[in-house]
Amino acid sequence: MPAAGFSETIKKIFTFERTFFLILLIGIVLRFYFLDLKLFHHDEAIHAWFSYDLLTKGSWMYDPSYHGPFLYYATAGMFALFGDSDLVARLLPSLFGTLLIPLVYCIYQIGYLDRKQTLVGALFIAVSPDMVYFSRFLRHDIFMLFFTFLLVVAMLYYFERGQTRFAVLAAIATAGSLCCKEEMPLILLIFAAFFIYVVWRGRFTLPPQWKTDLLIGVFFVIATMSILYSAFGTHVDTLIGQEFNLTTTGWYQAIEHWAAMHNQQRLGGPWFFYIPLLLLYELPVFILALIGVVQFLVSGTDITLTLKRAKNWVVHRTFSLPASDLVNANLRQLTAKDQGSVKSAEFFRFCIWWMLLSMAFYAYVGEKVPWLLIHQLLPMTFVAVYRLSWPKVVFAVIGTVFLLAMTWHVAFVPVDINEPIVQVQNSEDLRVVMEIIDQSDGVILASKNYWPLPWYYRGDRWKKITMYGDTVDKSTLTGSQPGVIIMHDAASYDSLDGYNKTTYKLSYWFSFYDNQDRLFEYYLHRDGTMGAINIDVFTRQNITHT
Repeated sequence: MPAAGFSETIKKIFTFERTFFLILLIGIVLRFYFLDLKLFHHDEAIHAWFSYDLLTKGSWMYDPSYHGPFLYYATAGMFALFGDSDLVARLLPSLFGTLLIPLVYCIYQIGYLDRKQTLVGALFIAVSPDMVYFSRFLRHDIFMLFFTFLLVVAMLYYFERGQTRFAVLAAIATAGSLCCKEEMPLILLIFAAFFIYVVWRGRFTLPPQWKTDLLIGVFFVIATMSILYSAFGTHVDTLIGQEFNLTTTGWYQAIEHWAAMHNQQRLGGPWFFYIPLLLLYELPVFILALIGVVQFLVSGTDITLTLKRAKNWVVHRTFSLPASDLVNANLRQLTAKDQGSVKSAEFFRFCIWWMLLSMAFYAYVGEKVPWLLIHQLLPMTFVAVYRLSWPKVVFAVIGTVFLLAMTWHVAFVPVDINEPIVQVQNSEDLRVVMEIIDQSDGVILASKNYWPLPWYYRGDRWKKITMYGDTVDKSTLTGSQPGVIIMHDAASYDSLDGYNKTTYKLSYWFSFYDNQDRLFEYYLHRDGTMGAINIDVFTRQNITHT
C-alpha cells in the first residue's frame, strides 16, 4: 500500500542515529545563533569583566560572592584566543550547554535508556527554554550542570565496565563542578547517598580495584581545586588561611557567606518559587515528570492501562479491565525485562531521587534565582521519559512546539521582555545610551548603579568617563562641561543648565507584585508592568546626536 510504503521510506530516512543527529543540530543552532543578540545581563557583565581583568592583569582571588574559578580562567582563555567581546564570552556556555545532548546518547549506549527515551530526552534538552537561555548566558550554572551530568555518565560507565579511566573521568567532572559553585558538595552528597545504598544492596557492583581508583580520584580532585582556588599558588591563603587562621580560608568564607545570604534572603521567595517557572517555561516536561513519578510508584503501571482504568471508573465505577488488556500488559512488562528494564529502572529510580532532593534543596535555600532551575530540570527531563508509551510520545511532540515557542520568546526577541527568567537584565535602551557616550568627548557617571558600563568601556575606553559613586552637586557635574552626565533617576536633578534630559532604562525585571492580581492574563499575554532601574542622561545642548 502507498501509505505503508511511505511509512517505510520515512523510517529508512529518519533512522535513530540520523534523528538524534538532527536533534543535536537543532540544539547547536539554538545555542549559537546570534549569541550577542541581547546585551549582557548584570551578572554576565561582571563575570566578563573579571575574566578580562584576569587576562590583562593576571589577577584573580576567590570571593564566594562571585563563585569558583573555572568560569574566569576558561573565559580569560577564550579572550586570549579570540578577543574580548560579548559573543566570545558566551561561546563556552553555549558549547557546554550543547554537550549535554550527546551525554544523553552515552547513557543510551550502555542500556539505561531505550531509543524513544533517548530521542525525547535529548529533544527536551535541545529545545528547553531554560536550557537554551542559560546556555547563552555567562554564568557558572551551565558549566556546573555539564560537569554534574558528566559525573553521572562517568559513574554509570564505571559500574558498567569497571575501568579506571571512567573513575578518572568522574574525578575530572567532580573537580570541574566543585570549581564552579558552592552548592555542588550538596549535590555530591545526594549522589553519594544513592550509589552507596545501591552498592550495599548489591544492585551495582564495584570492580576489584575500586579502592585504588577512589584514591586516585580524590587526589586529582584535591590537586585540581588547590591549583585553581589558590590562583596557581599566588593566593595560598585561600587554602590555609592567613597565618593559618581557619576563618580566613576560602571554604570557610564560602560557608559563612552563603549561610548569611540564605538567612538574609536578599533574593528571596516562597518554597514553591520554581514551580511557577516550570509551569511558565517547561510545562510539558513538568506534566510528564509527574506522570513518570506516579508510574514508577505504582511499580511501572502502563500509562495506557491507567487511562483505561480511569475511563472505566467514570463510566462503570470500576477499575477492573478485560483479561486481554492485562495479558498484553504482562507481555509488555516481560518484553521490557528481556531488554534490560531492571537496569533502566535503577537509572530512573536515581533520577527521581536526584530530582526530588534537588527540588527540596533549592526550595529550602533562601536565595531564589531563575538559573538554579536548570539543576532541577535536568533530572526532571529523564523522569519525564520514564515508560514512554505512544500517548506520552505524542504529548511530548506536541509539547515540543510549546517549548520552542517559549525558547524563541525568551532568547531571540531583541526587546525587553516581561519574563521572570531574565531576573535583572540590562535593558536594550542602553544601546542608545552607549551611542550617546561614544559620540561624546567626556562623560560623568554619578550613580551607584552603573553596570554593565565598566565592561563595555573596558581598557582605554574608560578614560573618557569620570566616575562618582553617588550624586554630587551641580557645580561638580557641570564645571568641566562634559558632553554627557548620567545619574540614577531617583537621585537626580530636575534639570541642569545647558543640558537636555532623557530617562532610559538601565535594567529591568518581572515584577510579581505589579502583576499578582492578573497572573492568568499575564500567563497568556506576557505583558504588564516591569520593575526597572532608570537612569537620567543629560546631554549638552550644543551637541547633536545622530
